[in-house]
Amino acid sequence: MKRICLLLTMVLSVTPLVFNGCSDKKVKIGLLMDSYEQERWERDRDYFIKHATELGAEVMVEVSEGSAAKQFDQAEKLLREKADILVIVPVDLNKTASIVALAHRYNAKVLSYDRLIKDCDLDFYISFDNIEVGALQAEYLAKVCPEGNYAVIGGAVTDNNAALIKLGQMEVLEPLIEKGDIKIVYDQFSEKWSEDNGYYHMIECLKKHSDIDAVLAANDALANGAAKALEEKSLLGKVYLTGQDAELEACQRIIAGTQSMTVYKPIEAIAYKAAEIAVKLATESTFDEVHLAVNNGKKMVPSLLLPAMVVNKETLKLTVVADGYLKENKIFE
Repeated sequence: MKRICLLLTMVLSVTPLVFNGCSDKKVKIGLLMDSYEQERWERDRDYFIKHATELGAEVMVEVSEGSAAKQFDQAEKLLREKADILVIVPVDLNKTASIVALAHRYNAKVLSYDRLIKDCDLDFYISFDNIEVGALQAEYLAKVCPEGNYAVIGGAVTDNNAALIKLGQMEVLEPLIEKGDIKIVYDQFSEKWSEDNGYYHMIECLKKHSDIDAVLAANDALANGAAKALEEKSLLGKVYLTGQDAELEACQRIIAGTQSMTVYKPIEAIAYKAAEIAVKLATESTFDEVHLAVNNGKKMVPSLLLPAMVVNKETLKLTVVADGYLKENKIFE
């Protein structure tokens, strides 16, 4: 699959990250969360703390409840408490750049977790391949619904991942749109990755387009809201619906036949790897080899992007259940 050259630069080496230097210093990590509104984020926090603690680090956690201003104040508090590195799930891709600048004034480093912080001297970025996430969603829909009217409900405008997912989706769909096989009748980003936003956008779409065939919802929270709106119009199960994050409710809908698929991003894998990199960034001066860099608008940021996978009826047990992410009895209860 093609990649967007202005966004990603691949280096041919696939060698692992190598850090120089060593230290017996006990690392203090400031973990700045956006919110716990989505099901996954408490898992990220818990896995990160568990592995960072195993590595001998101390983790101080703050959650900003979706407020960029509050996240800045929390970052300043953690830096005054001698955090060596901030691991940030940014509330706002642009505003969080001020936290990076602040951290560097305190001689602390910043790792951007899952969401890219734009236009700043960011030290490291770890996420999933979000262009691929969007492509997986669109490829699945294009296979099961190769013709018809599509609604696209995008992620939060404050999150760079939403734009990357959209790029992946359109990379797949544009040839079908140009052929006239697929028509995008509704296409909006959301204010937040929330059920309320998904419901709102689905209602707005159905006011003008009741003949919808497929809904490309960027994540499961948005899909939750879209599903409720579709159910009110007796369309649930008649319209193809995507998601992302493999939330329990979404997986239950997949079994029931009212959601077509979701995308599973192994949370334990990203949290553990982020903990390892955070400790190394805080204690070791340089690293020699990185196999990926991502353009954040100011620099090519050393990065690690992890793979994601499709979850549908056929693969559910082989992915989220086999990985221990969800309990089989919970999904099928």
